[in-house]
This record gives sequence, C-alpha cells and structure tokens, in this order.
Amino acid sequence: MGTRWSATLDADKCLNVSALKLDLAAAVDQVDRQMSPWKPDSDLVRVNRAPVNAWVNLPAEMLEVLECALDVHRLSAGAFDPCIGMLVNAWGFGAERDAPDAHAIRIARQSQPPAAHACLELDRAAGRVRKHAPVQLDLCGIAKGYAVDRMALVLQQHGTRHALAALDGELRAVGGQFSGLPWSVALENPEFGRRAVHSVIELEDLAVATSGDYRRYLQLGKARLAHTMEPRHWTPVNNAVASVTLLAQTCMQADAWATALLVAGPKEGLALAQRMGMDVLFLLRLTEGLMALGLGRFGSASGTPCPELQSVETSGFLAD
Repeated sequence: MGTRWSATLDADKCLNVSALKLDLAAAVDQVDRQMSPWKPDSDLVRVNRAPVNAWVNLPAEMLEVLECALDVHRLSAGAFDPCIGMLVNAWGFGAERDAPDAHAIRIARQSQPPAAHACLELDRAAGRVRKHAPVQLDLCGIAKGYAVDRMALVLQQHGTRHALAALDGELRAVGGQFSGLPWSVALENPEFGRRAVHSVIELEDLAVATSGDYRRYLQLGKARLAHTMEPRHWTPVNNAVASVTLLAQTCMQADAWATALLVAGPKEGLALAQRMGMDVLFLLRLTEGLMALGLGRFGSASGTPCPELQSVETSGFLAD
C-alpha cells in the first residue's frame, strides 16, 4: 500500500512477539495483494480487467470491503465511490500515469457510468462479483482502514488486550493501555510539506481515520491538485476542507466516511455527519486561517473547542 504499519502494545511476558510480527505483516500483505491497484496480479486488477457482465470470484475479505464501500456510497449520495479507478488514473494518481492526461480525463468524463451500486453486483454467498458497466475499481479510500481492522483482529487472536494498530494515518485501539489510561493519538495539522501536531484525542476500543488534501497532491504551476476525487464532478476535490477526522467502531468505516465527508465539503458533509450522529472534526481553510468544526466527541459545529480536544506542543501517534 506504499506506506508503513505499526503496532504498539502492552504485552504479557509469554507473548510470542516474533510470531505476532509475522501474523501482522501477513494480514497487511493479504489486503495489499487483494486490493492494490498497483499489483498486476491483485484481485482488484482482475476485476478491472474482466469483461462487463462476467462473474469474477473474489476472496471473502474483498467482498466485505466492497459491500461496505457500496453502503457508504449509497448513504453519502455518491460522495464515496469505489468505481472511480478510471478517473484516478486519468488525473495522475493511479498506477497508469503520474501526471494528468487531458485525453484520458475527457474519456473518463464521457463514460459517465451509472451509480456504483447499479453497476457493481455482489454475490457474497457464491463469493463473486460482476460489473454491469466498464468501470474500474479503486479501494484506496477504504482498504487501509480495513487492513488496520485485520491487524486488530490478529492482536486479539494473540491474546493482546492493550494495543494500538496503525497503518499510515489510520489507527485502531484494542482496549486502552495496561495502566488504565486510553491511548493518546495526535491529529496532524494540515500543513503542506511539514508535519506538526494540531491536537490530541484519546482512544479506547475505537478507530480513527483522517482524510486530507495536504499529504498527497500534484503541483501544476500555481495549482495544487488533491489526490481525492470528486466522483460527482469528475475532478479532484476542490473545497474549503483541509482535513476530516472521524471516529468509528471499525477503521474501515472511519476510513471510508472520512473520505466521503471530505468530498462532500463543509456544508453537505457537516449536515450528513450530523444526521448520521458521527464523531467528526472538520478543519477548514478560510481566508482568516484554519477553522475547526466538530460534532460528537469533537464538540458542537460552532467553531469552539471541546474538552476532549486540546492543542498541544508535543508529538505522538500521527493520524494523517
């Protein structure tokens, strides 16, 4: 997945750390082998290469991720879309090219396939999927979160009750620390080219994910193109949202919804999060500077700080 993973834990002396490391690496590698658009033999690439209306057998893990992706797609009115691989590649963020291609962008826009839930059919009982339109899957907005969930499962299977699993900016806490304290996780300030802490939250049996415009982008002259796509407009996201941080029971859900709300933007996204009862923090780039709007554990959507969110000068686990 082009990034790093880690697990921090308070372990019993009898824990076989070497075996745990191998199983954690295997869990992450399995997700990468199945869902990477960069691996030519991945299951995702097999689906992308398959003819329209042809059934493709898939592992249960990938079907689980696809089912969640389609649910978030429906609930977010298309803001999250697992069928945007063609668009991602056209703008230079996929496996096919590293710069925007005007011709490819025109073709992607002209294709205008139906909504993802209409052009992708899952048959979980038979373990297969088929496309009803010539779309290309891209699960980069959800697969990392799912990989963290698989790591959390491995930790629990090894008897670990106090751990923090992380893959890039997606994290999930298994319990709290052995001391009884929750895990402290730093949220990153959305600055281009610089890593700094914005604030800290506490996790216990909870997952967190952040989607933003500041870590991966293309610079074209004075224009900066974010890597996240707006599938409804067929362009990179271009709104006032610098980042969205979201808490959920699973990291797969947190990852997908953080992406969806980033795409939806400050007005639509905040209204959607409020209807869904989410714990979410929006950081907005305004003329007067960075503004925080939060719901649930992150406070009210009034721009005022909440008790659980403290500005800090120290470093910690970065959710970016």
